[in-house]
Parts: sequence; structure tokens; C-alpha cells
Amino acid sequence: MDESLNVFDEPLQPCGEDPLTGYFRDGCCNTSDDDFGSHTVCVEVSQQFLEFSRFRGNDLSTPVPEFGFPGLQPGDTWCLCAARWLEALEYDRAPRVYLARTHKRALEIVSLEQLKAFAIDIN
Repeated sequence: MDESLNVFDEPLQPCGEDPLTGYFRDGCCNTSDDDFGSHTVCVEVSQQFLEFSRFRGNDLSTPVPEFGFPGLQPGDTWCLCAARWLEALEYDRAPRVYLARTHKRALEIVSLEQLKAFAIDIN
């Protein structure tokens, strides 16, 4: 696992435990070279984003009990793939972001300026 640092090079804060999120299902947006999706952006999901994601082939709102996935509801926090967040941005459907909870490796795919424009935890 990569060092747990956020986009400010500070200790990564937990993203969410209900439902439990993260590539490692540790509640944080930790990552490693095995995480090909780069589940590094901590977001607060919105209905608009959930509909967009379902339309793009990744239904995050439907429960999948066999994988222990309860399905996401608007307001839940989730470690989202950085490329999916960027795609949602391009379609004007990007969810809001918690920067202190977003892993710094997200910056390999999206810029800090893009993330700051959707930040919940600054200003």
C-alpha cells in the first residue's frame, strides 16, 4: 500500500465507514499499484452522479449482497475512481470532494484545481 497522504501531503483522513469504502475496504481512499482504478477521490455522492454512473455502466445504487455492497444513497461518502470523477466532470455531473480524504495519487489523473472547485472541506 502507498503511503497514506492526501492531496496536501498530510495524513489521509478516513472517507467513510457506512458503507465501508476504499479499495482495501479500510474506510480510507488508500491505494497501491494493484488498484488499477485508482479509487482515490473521496466524494459525497449525489443523485445526479449516481444516475450518471449507472448510465455509464457502473450502477452504484443497487445493492449487491453477495459482495457485501449495500448500494449507495445520495449523501454517502465513497472512494471513487479518479478517472470516473474526471469523466463525470466532463459531463457536468461530478460529485463534491473531500480533499483531506482524497489520496494524493488522484493528482496523477485530475488536477488539484479541478478538485478544489468541488471541495466540501475548504473555503
